[in-house]
Amino acid sequence: MDELVGVVVTSVTNQTDQCNQTDTKAHLFFMPVYTLVFVVGLVLNSLTLKVYFCSAQQQVSSIMMVYLRNLAVSDFLLCLCLPLRIINYISSSVTFRLVYCNFAVSGLYLNMYASILFMGYIAAKRYLKIIYPLGNHFLRTVQAARIISTVTWVFLLAPVISFVTMSLLTQEALTVVPDRCECLHNAQVHVFYKIIHISSCITFLVVLVSLIFFYYSASRSVLQAQQRQLAASSCKKLRRSRRKMLVLVSVFCVCFVPYHLVRFPYIFLHRHSSLSKVFYYLKELTVLLSVLNVCLDPFIYFMFSKAFREQLTSTLQRGEMKGSREPPTVRHC
Repeated sequence: MDELVGVVVTSVTNQTDQCNQTDTKAHLFFMPVYTLVFVVGLVLNSLTLKVYFCSAQQQVSSIMMVYLRNLAVSDFLLCLCLPLRIINYISSSVTFRLVYCNFAVSGLYLNMYASILFMGYIAAKRYLKIIYPLGNHFLRTVQAARIISTVTWVFLLAPVISFVTMSLLTQEALTVVPDRCECLHNAQVHVFYKIIHISSCITFLVVLVSLIFFYYSASRSVLQAQQRQLAASSCKKLRRSRRKMLVLVSVFCVCFVPYHLVRFPYIFLHRHSSLSKVFYYLKELTVLLSVLNVCLDPFIYFMFSKAFREQLTSTLQRGEMKGSREPPTVRHC
């Protein structure tokens, strides 16, 4: 009996040590980098939302605009989660840690996977335009794009709300502030946590394979067009579409592939004492890479939407004209 008690005490002690063994010196690196990403991302995405939503002339007249708007919204909401992540590195408040782990982290991952899915939709739209330029299916209508976008948000919100509710209802009183949110989970919540992240990894893999296939098909179409010696204008359009696909795939891979290469083994191995610290820092670095998409996605908006480029130019020109007038007037969207 004494041996059994000793094993239980040792197990609890080891888990507590794993939850509080993080070297806080690394936080001195993450805080300024996240701050820079937050500032740059907030400026770029605020400008993007102003172009998309605050202009009376800008209408949702294409499928691409529907998906780009939703991508811009997810990026902006992800930006708003970053200040809480920055404060979390220096906070020792139990209440703040609970708020951060249950709401800020959930919000960050919700909008990350929203970005992943909407980037997949944008690539699919571009692929269909290249391969089937004359297609007229219901799925290629603005109404279908709106329905898909709504279903996507519901699909993402449902497990997040369930997870947060379960976590709050089963939360026990804390005597110490754990460094990692995973240490707040009991066994039941941890199982649900694994299910959500495994499902998320599968979703990511489906989108990644689709993006690679779309880019391969676009490249093949360009090659076939050159072999058939099509008109120069047609080849030029195909090459331009392939370049856009390449930019999208590159941003996607740089931001999200490293994170998922680390995340999947982290789900199962982060509680092993020998690997816990290594996986923690790898996860933090790859999360930082994934968050960089809030700074890179505006380039996707610029490349994929001619209407966005024209409206952005018009907005910037109006801003310069207003700045040269006296006194400046305040106009609301």
